Amino acid sequence: MHDFRYLGKRLFCEGVGVETLAKRFGTPLYVYSQRTLTRHFQELDRAMSPVEHLICFAVKSNSNQSMLRTLANLGSGFDIVSGGELARVISAGGDPRQCVFAGVGKTEVEIEFALRRGVYSFNAESEAELHRINRVAARLNKVAPVAVRVNPDVAAQTHTKITTGTYENKFGIAFEQVDAVYARARRLKNLRWRGVQMHIGSQITAVRPFAQAVRKVLPLVRRLKERHELEFFSIGGGLGIIYQPALASGMAQWWNSAAAKNILTPETYAARLVPLLKPLGLKILLEPGRFISGNAGILVTRVEYVKRTGRKNFVIVDAAMNDLIRPAFYEAYHEIVPLTRQGGALIKSDVVGPICESGDFFCKDRPLPKVGEGDFLALLSAGAYGFVMASNYNTRSLAAEVLVNGKLAAVVRERQSVKEIWAGEKVAPWLK
Repeated sequence: MHDFRYLGKRLFCEGVGVETLAKRFGTPLYVYSQRTLTRHFQELDRAMSPVEHLICFAVKSNSNQSMLRTLANLGSGFDIVSGGELARVISAGGDPRQCVFAGVGKTEVEIEFALRRGVYSFNAESEAELHRINRVAARLNKVAPVAVRVNPDVAAQTHTKITTGTYENKFGIAFEQVDAVYARARRLKNLRWRGVQMHIGSQITAVRPFAQAVRKVLPLVRRLKERHELEFFSIGGGLGIIYQPALASGMAQWWNSAAAKNILTPETYAARLVPLLKPLGLKILLEPGRFISGNAGILVTRVEYVKRTGRKNFVIVDAAMNDLIRPAFYEAYHEIVPLTRQGGALIKSDVVGPICESGDFFCKDRPLPKVGEGDFLALLSAGAYGFVMASNYNTRSLAAEVLVNGKLAAVVRERQSVKEIWAGEKVAPWLK
């Protein structure tokens, strides 16, 4: 659940009217709810309380400094996948000693930076990476804390572009090879085994794939714990969210439907996994991103034109695929609602952006209220993999971001000016 809802006919984020924000700060505009972000973290934290655990928020899902600071203040750790993300976390007040460093392509520069800052663990994704980490640690006269990412070869039943736990994916070390990798790596004097990690994919909306992967990996974790004195077992992230329906006005009916009976919640997740994990006696790490931030954000956009072409009704807005690429990239669904609730018949519409690509759309043939030039729409559930995947394609400025806390609202990223887009570019000297 989240804190975007209609009060009367107007859409609010917590205690602030969203249209007020759109008129004040312009569009496209990302709006985040601090209360929602906090609630989702705390619900998962409470559900996992029967075991010693650390939630490491996946920074790649939303890396805004205010979002990270909110989570750091709640005691969150962080799952990072680059040196830049680690620098962001530190800048936001996060503790590097509560950071796990994932990713298949860590450079020597990134490894050195993370070692100097004292990250909790490197989640190594290949044997070659273990040797590189050992080499860098030896040069720095340090001992690097490491874990291997196990690829359990478990299908997560999610989109092919966000599944990570099968042998078709680039991630991790094959399940059958892990015992031998741990044994061989014991000879590397500048490594210290700290744990075991796995991650099977993203936007998983049923608990079964998580339980299946944990059951498969548990015997391996027990063996490795006995042989290598491990501290933690990371079960990764991937908890999915509800994209349809996303708004409270449609949720009540949905919760009574058959589809809602098997939805993944912190309680159902913990109820299945805690009994499996508790006997291990290890700290359990979780690396969720979307579950915490996804429904905590929306993208607000202004209608520029409405155009009918043949049988099509195009609603052309000022946001585009460079602002939110998920529909174009993943065929992802985002509920789209007007900032002022309207009655009347619904019209099948394509909501599209101004970019010169046919793939620049947010929905196709979706029944929507009638809107016109100057009206505002909100794309819901845009708090994860929204702004972080934005680009300057078509020389379009990056959107502004606003954080709401009760009746307070603040810009937490200024809108990029057009000249800033090419500020780092130079004309070659022979062209002057």
